[in-house]
Amino acid sequence: MSQVHDKFGNVHELLDEYVELEKELADPSIHSDQGKARRLGKRYAELGPVIAGYRAWKGATEDLVAGREMATEDPDFAVEIPALEVALASTEARLEELLLPRDPNDDRDVIMEIKAGVGGDESALFAGDLLRMYQRFAERQGWKTEIIDSTDSEMGGYKDVSMAIKSKGTGQPGKTPYAKLKFEGGVHRVQRVPETESQGRIHTSAAGVLILAEADEVDVEIRQQDLRIDVYRSSGPGGQSVNTTDSAVRITHIPTGIVVSCQNEKSQLQNKESALRILRARMLAAAQEEADRLASVERNLQVRSVDRSERIRTYNFPENRLSDHRVNFKANNLDAVLNGELDDVIAALLEADKATKLASGDH
Repeated sequence: MSQVHDKFGNVHELLDEYVELEKELADPSIHSDQGKARRLGKRYAELGPVIAGYRAWKGATEDLVAGREMATEDPDFAVEIPALEVALASTEARLEELLLPRDPNDDRDVIMEIKAGVGGDESALFAGDLLRMYQRFAERQGWKTEIIDSTDSEMGGYKDVSMAIKSKGTGQPGKTPYAKLKFEGGVHRVQRVPETESQGRIHTSAAGVLILAEADEVDVEIRQQDLRIDVYRSSGPGGQSVNTTDSAVRITHIPTGIVVSCQNEKSQLQNKESALRILRARMLAAAQEEADRLASVERNLQVRSVDRSERIRTYNFPENRLSDHRVNFKANNLDAVLNGELDDVIAALLEADKATKLASGDH
């Protein structure tokens, strides 16, 4: 049926690729190269929903054509046509959605960095609130979290904190930490009465969130000769010594100027490994940012300076309200959101992104 081939002709290349992948994965020898087997398996999993969506659309198309032909011979069949048209429209919309360009990082885990900004101690306390919010959201998703590095604030909370968020097992495309959290990057503003405020006045402060896709060693090449590694003594709030050995590590990647420090672990080796994880994620982000520099992509929406005027979201405690300024989303359950119930605002952001891509014909 030419109609089937014309509308989604680009799927045929994907069908051929899918069949070829099936053959390769069925060959026992492929598993002697675990890296290649993993790459092929990942691509096969990515294509699965698209192929299923195409087959459903093609079947609905053929059903409608057959129904119309039968209705010309027997008018009783005409009553089936509206239901067949609805089924076709539904499968077509689903297939168009499946064919939208995928973010290449949508199957990755995340390294999240939260930094206190404008607002002093209150900003550090809010950074701690954001950390707990994301930890609880991760728990609800069945993900694992791990604090990689942190600098505590004297009054509580964090001046800055880095946390890994990982899927358990192989994350399904679109269900991984990066796929769900990629739009959380930016400046988060809070309006509330600080505990230290005796007059009951509402203060505004801000904290910055940066979302990095966690990179595997095979994704980013880091040459030892490109690194400058400095060690120093870890320190806690107020300059108190955490330990008496030079276990803290600062790594400078000389070609890019990226600097990463880690001091949470008591072992210099562990701090070096943690710093390299963050360095790989930042280098992957920098490489992708450069590749996408001429396009308006999600990473450009992540604000690097923690300025109250450059906000993506406001958490208003007196009114128990969360507002996301990018999609005009509002929710009057701030207490629940801070307890990890982020599903509605994340769904609104993902839906807006999908609508933008569909409207622009970006598929």
